[in-house]
Amino acid sequence: MKHVTSRDNALFKHLKALATSTHQRRKAGQSLLDGVHLAEAYVDALGQPVTCVVSERHYDHAEVAPLLARIDADRLVVLADTLFTQISGVVNGIDLMLVIETPAGHLPARIEEDCIILDGVQDAGNVGSILRSAAAAGIRHAFLATGCAFAWSVKTLRASMGANFHLNIVEHCTVESLAPRLALPLLATSSHADAAVFDTDLRAPVAWVVGNEGAGVSDAWMQHVKRKVGIPQPGGLESLNVAAATAICLFEAVRQRR
Repeated sequence: MKHVTSRDNALFKHLKALATSTHQRRKAGQSLLDGVHLAEAYVDALGQPVTCVVSERHYDHAEVAPLLARIDADRLVVLADTLFTQISGVVNGIDLMLVIETPAGHLPARIEEDCIILDGVQDAGNVGSILRSAAAAGIRHAFLATGCAFAWSVKTLRASMGANFHLNIVEHCTVESLAPRLALPLLATSSHADAAVFDTDLRAPVAWVVGNEGAGVSDAWMQHVKRKVGIPQPGGLESLNVAAATAICLFEAVRQRR
């Protein structure tokens, strides 16, 4: 176990770079998981992290001790309290984070099971919420087109609540690379839909394409959509949040298959 007290320490500088820069996270191929819940979810699903960092004041915390007991001693780092506050975005939380190797997704040659395609969803909170709903609905594949928020950003991870660790997430997908691999119908939500999602047969696997918060699904992807479905809104509002709309569609399929 290491004890770091100097801001000139190389490990602290690396942690700070990961905490403050998406570019650095992508370059290093590593991500940060902030808080006990995310850390436990990762260890449960994928095992040992690269590094587990805990502050001096929370090293003996009741919620921290059981987790530290599951992590190899040579991966543990105790960080001075004043240093930990510089790398954590959590206020009034427990000072613990994991450094992990960002899981590398794979693009299957042929996609025959339920999946979700995010087409330019820019808000990290929406991306995280969609990933969380997808994992909860039993979907295994999430494909993110260029222009989506980073699936492994701190905000996305916080919103997904550990769902990332149960999904095959592939980023920077293009229509050309992904559409030919889809061996199942592609559906999209639209205010100009032919039918309500509740009247659509979803008992067989489908692919869902989810569009940008303002512009919706792009024309490039819409050309491959087999059916547009709508969500009845008797309250008369203009539209639903993209994450809420996605959850409704995914769990309508769950309902039909029970």
